[in-house]
Amino acid sequence: MADAAEVARLRLIRTAQIGPVTYRQLVARFGDAAAAIEALPGLAARGGGRSPVVALPAVAERELAAARKLGARHLFIEDADYPELLAQLDDAPPVVMVRGNVALLARDCVAMVGARNASAAACRFSRQIAAELGRDGITVVSGLARGVDTAAHVGSIEGGTIGVIAGGIDVVYPPENADLQERIAREGLLIAEQPPGIEPRARHFPHRNRIIAGAALGTLVVEAAPRSGSLITARLAGEMGREVMAVPGSPLDPRAQGCNGLIREGATLIQSAADIVEAIRPIDARRVRSPTARFAGPPPQDASAAERDRISGLLGPVPVAVDELIRQSGAAPMVVQTVLLELELAARLERHAGGRVSLIG
Repeated sequence: MADAAEVARLRLIRTAQIGPVTYRQLVARFGDAAAAIEALPGLAARGGGRSPVVALPAVAERELAAARKLGARHLFIEDADYPELLAQLDDAPPVVMVRGNVALLARDCVAMVGARNASAAACRFSRQIAAELGRDGITVVSGLARGVDTAAHVGSIEGGTIGVIAGGIDVVYPPENADLQERIAREGLLIAEQPPGIEPRARHFPHRNRIIAGAALGTLVVEAAPRSGSLITARLAGEMGREVMAVPGSPLDPRAQGCNGLIREGATLIQSAADIVEAIRPIDARRVRSPTARFAGPPPQDASAAERDRISGLLGPVPVAVDELIRQSGAAPMVVQTVLLELELAARLERHAGGRVSLIG
């Protein structure tokens, strides 16, 4: 039988209109997922809409059973072994599915990403530097894509590697990495945010990229063309306050333009594993080690009708920062968060990157 607390958590997470921020606010306010589910109708009514349709217990139980059958398990943000660096993100996934050695998440991690059509020299360098990081006790995190990602996993498989999957944990992508993915499950760790059986779609890759960057002290880009997904991962790492690193390349090679551009913008130039260790040391020194940090801060508190009207009146179709809403409304931050929570549950609010929100419709 599935654990009742896990079933309640998964029901809440798999409910439409419940995003990462909303999930954490609900748990912080009501103490656990079961109590939050009971409170949803009242919260949505105050937001001017109908309550979200909560996922049925049977749906959550089937997913938990599917994970066990695959030799995997769900890792909830409340769990002690959920990666602490990832938990620091405002939009940290409330649950991920893992298969393999979860202890690798507790080690210092470095993300390695780069071009899918990487040069032979870049793949060789990626394998070499990943192997050296493993010998230094550092886990390498990447996305199981062709090119640099594959080389990074192959190089670090013996020292410690984590593969982050865009789809379900039982879905292989790209197909030629089937053997590598299975080997990582045996000797390293696989992570997936999507439920089992979900094929990767374009919208899933940015979510995967935030896990790659969020689980690591820094992100190294080996080769990347302008406007590539690797540069998006590097940008996310910078926004998270993590180290951004890049390997320089020939200005005549389009695959080096992204890395050279990152270095020009302030990324750390990397030529060896020792450079990486030196770059991430300041990040490691100030990392948060408290498991309660994932639910830190005061929970939302009830708002009066006047406060709801005032805060709602400041919202529109153009995204606005939550901090600006707090400043202009004059309401306490916890009150503003409550109103936003109610509007989101009523399907009237959309959350955007950078802590911004807008009204729907």
